[in-house]
Amino acid sequence: MADTSGDLFVIPGALDLDALGQILGSMSLQVASIGPAKPFTILDCHDQSLRKSGSLLIEIGRKMRLLQPDVQFFIQGGGGQGKFVQDLPPGPVRDALGGFPRLRALTEIGGGMVDSSGLIVLDELQKTVVRGFVIVLRSDAGQVSLVSILRLRGYDRDYHAVRKALTVLSKPDRGMEPAFRSVFPDMVPYQAKPVVPLGKQEPAAQAASDIIRTFLSVARRNEPGVIADIDTEYLHDYRVSLRRIRSVLSLFKGVYSDGETAQMKQVFSDLMAPTGRLRDLDVYLLEKDRYFNLVPPILHAGLNEMFDRFEKERARALTRLSRRLRSAEYDALMCELTTRFDDPAQLESGPNAELGAYQYARTLIWKRYRKVCKLARSISPDTPDEVVHDLRIHCKKLRYLMEFFSPLFDARAFKTIIKPLKKLQDNLGLFNDYSVQQEALLAFVDQQVSRAGQVDAKLGLAAGGLIAVLNQRQHDERGRVISNFQHFDSPDTRRLFRTLFHTPED
Repeated sequence: MADTSGDLFVIPGALDLDALGQILGSMSLQVASIGPAKPFTILDCHDQSLRKSGSLLIEIGRKMRLLQPDVQFFIQGGGGQGKFVQDLPPGPVRDALGGFPRLRALTEIGGGMVDSSGLIVLDELQKTVVRGFVIVLRSDAGQVSLVSILRLRGYDRDYHAVRKALTVLSKPDRGMEPAFRSVFPDMVPYQAKPVVPLGKQEPAAQAASDIIRTFLSVARRNEPGVIADIDTEYLHDYRVSLRRIRSVLSLFKGVYSDGETAQMKQVFSDLMAPTGRLRDLDVYLLEKDRYFNLVPPILHAGLNEMFDRFEKERARALTRLSRRLRSAEYDALMCELTTRFDDPAQLESGPNAELGAYQYARTLIWKRYRKVCKLARSISPDTPDEVVHDLRIHCKKLRYLMEFFSPLFDARAFKTIIKPLKKLQDNLGLFNDYSVQQEALLAFVDQQVSRAGQVDAKLGLAAGGLIAVLNQRQHDERGRVISNFQHFDSPDTRRLFRTLFHTPED
């Protein structure tokens, strides 16, 4: 059910009934507890998309209650922890969570005890003019009172008086953020791509170390989710964090010595290596429904066999990676890396270490942008696939540089030029995915060859059918590369890049 006939107020701490009574004047309050205190759990995805939207999802017993801005609450039975929203039973909470990320599972981000009470407001004649309830969420670190009042027919004036009084006691912030801050004041919301504050005159080596240290922390925050196999995005974010660190080491030329850079690149390459096959299998399994839609039903039996083998291999790959992430050796390495990048003095400097971050960023971005344009302008329908793949890599490097250094430049201008770059990257990403998937399917079939040199007919036909469809889609995507680059290479974008990043020295 959903209730929109009243208002909801977020009041940090306990509800001060005396203060509320003084504001109400001649009206009186009655508050009665509804049963004993119960455990509660706040559910969200790892990057707290509900919290960012101003919503709060509470699970109490076997019921979920969703609080959103401008709506009192939605409530439905059935627990949600560990489930994807699309897998919840039908109900108002699932319907209201329609925009929740499909690849993220609902997981506990905090909990404690909840007290529930009924609330009645009486006028001078002891008539009930307003009804409501009070929910108090308590953790070891703090508490918050959520006060809901319901409008009763014929008592609008009294309702508005109570509403005004509660507004005095509540936080003016829109949404449920004050509730999070009150119950979990020390909780640092997870961000997959945090913006690292930089100063224009900050030495380039310090900027590089700040960025690397930040993304090391992001990677570490994903380790428990990978081990618990909550959803596949934990591994994805873990890998992206390490990839960004490797990009800093590769792109920030001359910040560290050649020897230091080579050593660190190898360390992070070794950290990434054990995650590759598991991520590939995750991608295949996430695409399972799409694969079945790409080929005729006559080939589905072979696909079923193929995905059964993928699932078994994934289970083995997850076991191996989880064992590694839990090991003392791995933890010691990550702690050592964090300590090293906490203090840039522990790293051997290169010739560009003391350059100011702003000027250094302009030079790096301008050179990378020119590489992208030169390569993209050479692409035609006859260009080899390898060149298109190179363009994808250069675009990714340009995007990383721009995101790393975004705090140093005008936000509006950056948004203007990032948008067409993202579109081009999406296009190139699909082109690459179709290529990689074809190669992976061929490799998979080769692995299934029996001792007699034969391949299961159903499996071979299914893989062959998929490869044919993927090859056609890759061909179609190539055509879009040229048109999307032309949009990115517009006169306005060229002018903006030159204004922001070009210097006479370049």
